Order: sequence, then structure tokens, then C-alpha cells
Amino acid sequence: MAGKKYVYLFEEGNAKMRDLLGGKGANLAEMTKIGLPVPPGVIITTEACKDFTAAGQKFPEGMEDQVREKIAVLENKLGRKFGAQTSPLLVSVRSGAPVSMPGMMDTVLNLGLNDQTVEALISESGNERFALDCYRRFINMFGDVVMGVEHSKFERVLDRQKEKAQVRYDNQLSAAEWREVIADYKKMIRRETGKTFPQDPLEQLFMAIYAVFNSWNNDRAAVYRRINKIPDDLGTAVNIQAMVFGNMGDNSGTGVAFTRNPSTGEKELYGEYLINAQGEDVVAGIRTPQPIASLAREMPEIFKQFKELCGQLEKHYRDMQDIEFTIERGKLWMLQTRNGKRGVQAAIKVAVDMVNEGLITKEEAVLRVEPGQLDHLLHRRIDPDAKLDIIARGLPASPGAASGKVVFDADLAERLGQEGKKLILVRTETTPDDIHGILNAQGILTSRGGMTSHAAVVARGMGKPCVSGCEALQIDYEHEEFRIGNLVVKQGDIISIDGSTGNVILGTVPMIDPELSPEFQKLLEWADQIRSLGVRANADTPQDAAKAREFGAAGIGLTRTEHMFMAQDRLPIVQEMILAASLRERQAALDKLLPVQQGDFYGILQAMDGFPVTIRLLDPPLHEFLPNSEELTVEITRLRLSGGDPAVIKAKEDLLRKVRSLSEFNPMLGHRGCRLGITFPEVYAMQARAIFRAAAQLVKEGFNPVPEVEIPLVIDIKELALLRELVVKVAGEVAGETGVNFHYTVGTMIEIPRAALLADEVAQEADFFSFGTNDLTQTTLGFSRDDAEGKFLRAYLDQKILSDNPFVVLDQKGVGKLMKMAVQLGRQTRPGLLVGICGEHGGEPSSIGFCHAIGIDFVSCSPFRVPIARLAAAQARVKSDPGTEKDYGTL
Repeated sequence: MAGKKYVYLFEEGNAKMRDLLGGKGANLAEMTKIGLPVPPGVIITTEACKDFTAAGQKFPEGMEDQVREKIAVLENKLGRKFGAQTSPLLVSVRSGAPVSMPGMMDTVLNLGLNDQTVEALISESGNERFALDCYRRFINMFGDVVMGVEHSKFERVLDRQKEKAQVRYDNQLSAAEWREVIADYKKMIRRETGKTFPQDPLEQLFMAIYAVFNSWNNDRAAVYRRINKIPDDLGTAVNIQAMVFGNMGDNSGTGVAFTRNPSTGEKELYGEYLINAQGEDVVAGIRTPQPIASLAREMPEIFKQFKELCGQLEKHYRDMQDIEFTIERGKLWMLQTRNGKRGVQAAIKVAVDMVNEGLITKEEAVLRVEPGQLDHLLHRRIDPDAKLDIIARGLPASPGAASGKVVFDADLAERLGQEGKKLILVRTETTPDDIHGILNAQGILTSRGGMTSHAAVVARGMGKPCVSGCEALQIDYEHEEFRIGNLVVKQGDIISIDGSTGNVILGTVPMIDPELSPEFQKLLEWADQIRSLGVRANADTPQDAAKAREFGAAGIGLTRTEHMFMAQDRLPIVQEMILAASLRERQAALDKLLPVQQGDFYGILQAMDGFPVTIRLLDPPLHEFLPNSEELTVEITRLRLSGGDPAVIKAKEDLLRKVRSLSEFNPMLGHRGCRLGITFPEVYAMQARAIFRAAAQLVKEGFNPVPEVEIPLVIDIKELALLRELVVKVAGEVAGETGVNFHYTVGTMIEIPRAALLADEVAQEADFFSFGTNDLTQTTLGFSRDDAEGKFLRAYLDQKILSDNPFVVLDQKGVGKLMKMAVQLGRQTRPGLLVGICGEHGGEPSSIGFCHAIGIDFVSCSPFRVPIARLAAAQARVKSDPGTEKDYGTL
């Protein structure tokens, strides 16, 4: 351990050392390397954090000495020294994980100030108010994030001082008033912690480093990692950087900017700054900042230099950059750059534009957009023709719209959100502590903060709408309400927000379907040219099929015929069929259903003209189509007590006996799927006849139907052989009756482990396999989905027995092994065997990547997830051959 190098100067690192130096540290090193004006500093590695955790929250051997050595180098380089009475060294301390982690520790600025060095800073700057402002900020930040005193308690001290001085903003307080605040801060820290505020700069530094390392495992960081599937063992680096000051007067300032608009993707500088302020002022929302374009008027030379440096950084990193900067007495300093978080609409436009600008390839563009985020583009937005009761307007910080009940507390938002309630989290400003509430809300509304505030950045990253800086909002947490003028909105009242316009609206608003941008269409075109995995949709109606085709589905991977039985005009016929006392009665009911089913299949096959349509024959147990036995019992009792018609009572009693005779202890494993076809072959024969009559009719009309008849829930080749024979017989009868030849195939759904294990045998009778991963997951894990998700699955996830909900993300280790085996066995028997997946996992990006890896031919998902699947399939192909240029056709 003692031999490890734990501490690096900026000039000793580069961008490729992200895993060791963290994202911020690696970027600071790279910026230094390419000659940008970066205040010098040192980085403590992620290895030090990991060793700190492994040693039980103790600094690893040798680390402290290395920190002292590198700080001495920094002191010599700057001509400054920690704790010096003249030219004291002051630094900022930040966390910096290998991946962006909003849940990590807040920055500590001005570390190194104490009761003596603050006087040295007064002498050096000639500005007593500035130096005392720096000191009070440091005490606040250090007391909060290092010593654990709640930030709100510092705010209350400050608010009392402003009230006393009768001023509105912090920068209106005098030096004498800052001295009072400082004294009150130190007294409060002593009162709250039992400790005095530390005066030794090195003690301050090591306390801050300790706090950064500990923050890797704080609750909010753990929540963020769990949400975003970030490994727990990465650790965080610590960045210690010499201070530059944006609060030294009107020729100083600080800001945050993006090289492109993070909401729209437009190629324009986008950001905010504050004159005479330190960096945290911009993101904390204490004062509403100015748009970056205003800097061109206030400091034209600085703006010109900044714009040139932004262009240089974007070309160097080949991505949109999020940049923090400070202006100190007319000199520009670049404090940080990183790939900028952006909304999905912006991500798509930036990716396509950068291809057109020659900065990246089309393969890279496809990788730049997170497939899961596309979901936010594929749902509704506020109807522009709607009459809206707009009650306020803030900043349009994250696009999209949402309606929900007002909630002021993140904990309450988490609880109600998990109960399925639609919520808008309303806060003065959000902090990393609110992340669990943001996660469970539909949208975020804040009264403070700008377009780069915490709320805005986190909401954009999650794809949630956000309106920030709505200054008309007066929030009263104590009475759980907010006021806008004379209007009072209480917790539980419904509001809507539009993150694209900044509007805050009373009540629920009407929404409309999305329109896909030209850039979105172009990106998906590139994805289609790159991917080798087919994408179909699950659709049960012609309308669903048409929507799927609109979103780019090349066929239907699952049509669930039982959904067609549930319509109110059909259910009585289905019940008549189930309750039939003889085959003749049952056939009579099936004859009524035949034309209805034929019409359903006609519409779907027509909508998917020329593309394959997999039609699954009846799957659920018959009792699902009958009334609930408990409700029937109650109704019979009521009729008896009220002297009801005896004939009616007898009919209800007969129905109850039938319902009870069909009920099962475990319906999921009971009389369903192909087992129904074996015991009631006339049902499957009717469905097959309806499919083939629809196909014959379409062929006559000049269409090209491609039906794929799917037998569900097989466990043995003998089942499939028997039912395949039935289907083929019906097809021959329909062809003879109609005089029409039509193409069709017969296959099966693999959803029972035994079928996967015997796939080589099953393939003898199957033209195709389709994995029903919903049931395959249940039968492989032995989990009932409803029971697991409602009772114990959360404990499995929290205790990391499972890394993901297996009904959302495919269990590659278990279920995936069965799938891989079935693909290999099936193709040993039938080399050209078509294999697909139609469970919910067919629209989940990591599961799609797995399907590509094991050689599956297509995935099928809900229509609105088809674009997600198209993009994820392309990413899977690019990632499977990293670093190689391929000819994917006319890209």
C-alpha cells in the first residue's frame, strides 16, 4: 500500500486516466495539458478512496505524506503558503467520480481561510468586504458538508442579518455586517457540533478529504448509483485546486456554460453568469443569473476569449461541453469542463449535427443517444390549442410537460410516487438530498435557480420536465402551500408545468402525441443501416399495428388473441363457448366468434402488409373470461334474500359451479396455452381458420399477408407436433375452400425451461421460436411476478441479491443461459431457424444487447418502444465490434 501513488499534479495526468483521476480530475489534467488557463492543483486518486473504504474509513498508508508533498509543490509554484500571514494559499475541494455523480459531496471553496489568513487576504486584495465574504462562505460550506451542520441553519443566520440591515441580497451586506455573520456562524457550529471551527489549514484540508471519501457511500450517492446502475466499487477522486475569485468586484464574475443548448441542441453558447460572485452562487440559485450572451456587452474581450476556448474544447473532446469559469479582475480562468448533460431532443440534434460537421462518425452518433431516453420523446406534450390557466412563468429548464399533485417534501414525493400518485415536486431550490423525490415526481418546479441549477441539470438527465427560477412563487413549507399574488395553492392541489416554455398552469392540461424531428428520423435511419437485429412490435389491434409501423416496426412479434376476446360485445360469446355442455354447443359459439376473429386478423395483417405477423393462439386459462366467484356468491346471496327470480338464481348457481370447476390453485402453471389446444382442439382450429381466411381474403385483394401461427407454452415436441398438424390441416381446408394459396409458418413460444432444454427436439416441428421472457423469467426464477414485485423483490434489490428487477431487465445469468442454449440447440436441428423475443425485455436496451450477442433474429416490444429498440440494436452491433470501421451501406 505504501508504494502506491495516490496524489497527482494536474500536469501529471490526462483525459485517458478517468478511472484513476475521476472525470473532473482527468479533464482538469487534459485542459492543463492543452494549454488552457486552468488554476493549478492536485488530484487524490479513486484508488485512495477504495483503500480508505477497505480500511474502515482510514486514510491509506502514505497518502497524507503525498498530499503534503504535492501541496508544497503547489505552494512553490504559486508563491503562496497554507496559513501564511501574507499571500496565503486558498484552495477549493471537490469530489470527482469516474462518472458524473450528482449525489456526491458539494464543493468547498476558500479552504485555507482562518482568522489570520482572512486579514492577509484583506491586505492583499484591498477589499475587506470581499475577503470577509469569502470567509463566511467557507465557514458555511465547510460547516455544512464537512462538519454536518444543516445548510438551512446558516441561511437563517444570514437572513436575520439581512433583515437587520434591511437589504435583499447577500452582496449588499457591509464588511462589518459580514464580521457579525462570521462570529454567529462559528458560535452556531460550536453549539451544533460541540467543536470549534478548525483554524489549521492542513487540518481543514484533511477533514475535507475525509468528507469527500465518505460521501461516496452517503445515501443520496447510493440512490443515484442504484438508479443509474453505476458500480459501487468505482470510488471517487478528490480535486484540490488553487482558488481564483469571481467576487472581487464588478470586473470579476463566475458562470456555467454549455457549448450548445442542452435543451434543444442548437449550436449556440448557452449558460449563465453572475458579476461579483463565486461559482456556487450560479448553481445554488441564490441570485438569478444573467444569460451568457449578456457577457458580450459587459466584457466583450473576455466573451471573445471564452467563445474561442469553448470551440477549442468542443473540437478537442468531440462532444458538447459543460464548462465552469471564473473571471478574476479581468482575467479568464477555466475551472472545469466535462461532456454536458443534455435532454434527449438535444442529444439527438447534437449527434446528427456533429456528424454533418465532420466531428464524429455516424456510428459514434448512434452511441451518443441513450435509448431509454427516447421514451420521453415518444409520449405526449401539452396541446398547443388548449386553453391554459397560466398562473406563473419560470425558466424552461428541462423540456416536456407534466401534471400532478403539489408536493413540497422529497420524502413524501418518494412515498406517494411509489404508490402510483402523479406529483409535481415544488421546492425553493433542490439539492442532491432531494434526488429520491425528483425520481418519483413527474416534474420539478423551483422558485430559485437558473437553467443550470441542480434541479435543471438533474431533471434533464432524467428526462423529466422542470421549470426553475419561478420568482413569483412564494413557498410556505410550514403551511404546505405556495402563493402567487393572491392565489394560494396547497399541497395536494393539481398543477401542470411545461418545461419547454416555463409555464406553470393550474389544474390538469390536455396532451397530444409527439412529432418526431428530422434529426430523430435521420438518427434512426442510421441505426437501421447499422443494426443486424430486426425490430418488431407487440400489437393486438389494427390501430396498434399501424402505430408500430409508423415508428418503424418491421412486423408484429406478438399478437395476443385473448385480448380480442375481452371486448364487451364478444365476452358473452366467449362465456357461451366456455359454459357449453357439449361439443356441439361449444362449436356453435365458436362459429359466432369465427367471423369476429377473422376481422381482427384481417385488420392487423393488412396494416402490416408485407411484414410478418406472429399470432399467438389462445393462452390464458378459461376462468379468466368468467365472472369472479366471490362476486357471483355475493350476487346469489343478495338475490335469495330479496326473493329474486328462481330461474335467474339457478342460472347464476350453474355459472358459479362452472367458475369453481375451472378455478385453479396456480393458474399460471395450470390449464392454459397449448394445454387448452390439446383438450379443446376446436378452439385452436377456429382461430387458425380465422387467420387463414383473413389471409386468403387479403391475397385476393392484392395484399401480401405473412401470418406466423404461434403455439404457446409447449414443453414437448409431441404437443407441438399434434397442434401443428391441426393448423396445417385447417390451412389446407381454407386453401381448398377459397382457391387461394397463402404463405404461413407455424412455430412456438419458448417460455418454459423444459422447452429451452429440449429445443433441439422442439425445433423439428417449429419454423420459428419466440422467447416469451415474461413467463420464462417467472418459471425459471420460481417468482410470481405480481407477488414478487408487490412483496419481496424490493428486498432482493436493496440487498443486491439481484442487480435489477428481472421482469424489467433480462436475467442474463439464468434466463439468458436458457435462451442461449435454446438458440444453439434449435439451430443444430434447423440451421435457418428464425428466433425472436416478444417479452417486455424486447424493448429494454441492455436486454436487446444480449439478444444481439446470442444471435437472436428479432426483438418485439410495445409500439412506443420500437424506436428505442431500433437504436439499442444499432448500439449493440457497434459495441460488439469496437474500434473497427465497417461498411454498413450508404451511411
